[in-house]
Amino acid sequence: MDVAQSIGGQFPNIPPAPFSPSCTSSHFSASPKVRPYIKLDVNQTRKQMNEQQRSILLHSASCFPLPPGVKLSYGTAGFRADASLLESTVFRVGILAALRSVQTRSVVGLMITASHNQASDNGVKVADPSGGMLSQHWEPFADTLSNAGDPNTLLQLIDDFAKKEKIPLEGASEGEVLLGRDTRPSGEFLAEAAKQGITSIMGVNATDMGVMTTPQLHWMVRSRNKGMEASENNYYDQLSTSFRCLMEYIPKGNRNFNVNDKVIVDGADGVGGEKLEILKKLLSDLSIDVRNRGDGVLNEGVGADFVQKEKIIPRSFGPADVGFRCASLDGDADRLTAYANGASTYYLKQLGLEVVFTPTGVKYLHEKASEYDIGIYFEANGHGTILFSESFLCWLEGRNNELTSTSKCSEQQEAALRLLAVSKLINQAVGDSFSGLLLVEAILKHMGWSMFKWNELYHDLPSRQLKVKVVDRTAVITANAETVVVRPIGIQEAINAETAKYPHGRCFIRPSGTEDVIRVYAEAISQEAADSLANSVATLVDQFLGFNTTK
Repeated sequence: MDVAQSIGGQFPNIPPAPFSPSCTSSHFSASPKVRPYIKLDVNQTRKQMNEQQRSILLHSASCFPLPPGVKLSYGTAGFRADASLLESTVFRVGILAALRSVQTRSVVGLMITASHNQASDNGVKVADPSGGMLSQHWEPFADTLSNAGDPNTLLQLIDDFAKKEKIPLEGASEGEVLLGRDTRPSGEFLAEAAKQGITSIMGVNATDMGVMTTPQLHWMVRSRNKGMEASENNYYDQLSTSFRCLMEYIPKGNRNFNVNDKVIVDGADGVGGEKLEILKKLLSDLSIDVRNRGDGVLNEGVGADFVQKEKIIPRSFGPADVGFRCASLDGDADRLTAYANGASTYYLKQLGLEVVFTPTGVKYLHEKASEYDIGIYFEANGHGTILFSESFLCWLEGRNNELTSTSKCSEQQEAALRLLAVSKLINQAVGDSFSGLLLVEAILKHMGWSMFKWNELYHDLPSRQLKVKVVDRTAVITANAETVVVRPIGIQEAINAETAKYPHGRCFIRPSGTEDVIRVYAEAISQEAADSLANSVATLVDQFLGFNTTK
């Protein structure tokens, strides 16, 4: 279950300002092909271009046959599987991303990563023009496209969807897809498959951004569509500049509070460690010791997912690090170690903040948080960020300008400048471990809190997450933001009876978005109780839905 902490209503006179991409055709690379000038009427030209597009798609699709027996679905994390099975899928997602770019007349992103999965896996997902996740409206098309059995079926699906969505396929419209990948060995050959898919749609250019974190790609897509410069260096500059600004406005009495300015980061032997080495050179106010930078195996004994689920320190950390602030990234650097918990929900409500529950998945949280002037959301698995509405930022800019002329350097103006800096430091496109790490450091300095003081705000309930292999995950139907199972009949009552045996017990199950497993999450008053509750409910899931291996 996920929690969206949303703060709204403080600025009732601000009119809404929906996202509006501002890119122009100058953002796109025109096709390099030179065609002879032939005078044709409009109908002849349209027919010729349709046939040319058809021929290109049929030819390219024949080079990427679907592996027999493989059926994938587009979940919150896109498609994920063993990398050896993904070439055809990534090619087809390239086509989808190109179509999305043409339809929206905007830059779209395509990221090749499997986040916290093992190194032999990989995955692919699309970043929408806002920098967020692919529109939910397109997810069913992604599923059918990825599972089309042959080139002709694929072509028919594309043609039907293009007509339904009014996407021109005559090559008259330009588009661009930014392509990124993490450090997995399979990323390079899968990126080539993605390029083939993207350029199979006439007029669309594939721009290979190389190895980068997932948040970097999402940030670049969002920035490009806002008419801003969006290179990797621009990303580092924005984070370091806004962090420096926040440090300048720390109350004078708190500036030297922390014993040290060092934070130790577990890079999960993924792309995050490599990129954090670049960013840290721009941070004069903070010393970062990056470990697990790629000298070991990606996500093996390291990373946010490993630390949270196994509840042990990552490789290369030991007794000498006690007392230092430490953080673990995940494989594609879009989350930190801290995970939402029932205790955090209770704590936030005690502060008088509005807490909203949504179904599992960033796409649901992001959508809900965007309804507020300031929306803060974090999933139970660590993904999350802060959103500022465009209308609120416009109001804040105006307020800062007003204070500059009437009360320069006042506490009010410094507060406005701090909030503006936070809006630039935090990655509003998607969860970002780098911006989250820096924001936590700035807040601790601002409040004058040690790590121990921060840790004492509230105590997480002990928890345990498990997954159970089942015959068909779609047999589980949930309601009330995935807190109640309505199908199969009887399982929720059995879960309730088991949960009632444990003080402060909570337990939820939900189907995975990417594989035939049911995820079990349990909380209780002690770790032993949480483990026992999780195992008991896992047994129930196996009895109702699995292979009944726990007889």
